[in-house]
Amino acid sequence: MSFVKHNSSQYPQQLIREADGLELLRETIKQHKVPHLRIPTVKSVNETELVLQRITATPSTSEAMQSLGEGLARLHMIEFKEYGLEQDNYIGLNPQMNGIFKTWGEFFYEQRLLYQVNLISQSVIKNNFLMILHEHKEALISWLDDSCQYPSLVHGDLWSGNVLFDEKGPWLIDPAVYHGDREVDLAMSEMFGGFNHHFYDAYDEVFPRTSEYDTKKKVYNLYHYLNHFNLFGEGYLSECQRGMDVIKEL
Repeated sequence: MSFVKHNSSQYPQQLIREADGLELLRETIKQHKVPHLRIPTVKSVNETELVLQRITATPSTSEAMQSLGEGLARLHMIEFKEYGLEQDNYIGLNPQMNGIFKTWGEFFYEQRLLYQVNLISQSVIKNNFLMILHEHKEALISWLDDSCQYPSLVHGDLWSGNVLFDEKGPWLIDPAVYHGDREVDLAMSEMFGGFNHHFYDAYDEVFPRTSEYDTKKKVYNLYHYLNHFNLFGEGYLSECQRGMDVIKEL
């Protein structure tokens, strides 16, 4: 059985890039024998539709959440050489800029925060955020570089709606993959909730989060709040402002 996803965006390549992300996750999981994580098979893809293996989803269990945590930690333990990705892809309904970078700080500053701020249509908000980023650029980049262990393959959009479960455990769907600090996935998982302590305990047992995580998650989720602000409007502005306040204190 198949699940057909139609392209409702303005970007002809969106489903193709999604399929590429699924295949990159699948290949990495297979090559490195990552346990528990599964990726739905891409049956076909073009600019208008993506045909995937259908998953018969069931409610999550504590054991399934543990499997997700352990599997994600094992995936994140695989070291890559560079940050980013050769091709751009999409985060929700917006483009996600990638490219290859030698340092994490420069990549996250340029391709995540600065890119999203430049999308803001309200000039007062945009200029205020640009001023903060420019004034704190060196400190932010240095702090990001110092607190990132190495490039990991990240899902990139790890909220609860992008994880499915069946009787055998977790499936990952709808990725926005790139190589970056593994803790972007953990940060995103906390943004809207849906992941319980079984997930985090299992992850930390395999690959403990860093001592800087509580601050990092606020900076990393600023990217997603900016994206949501650009897509959905004023309801996300206060979270964006709080994230900028964290950057000012680094």
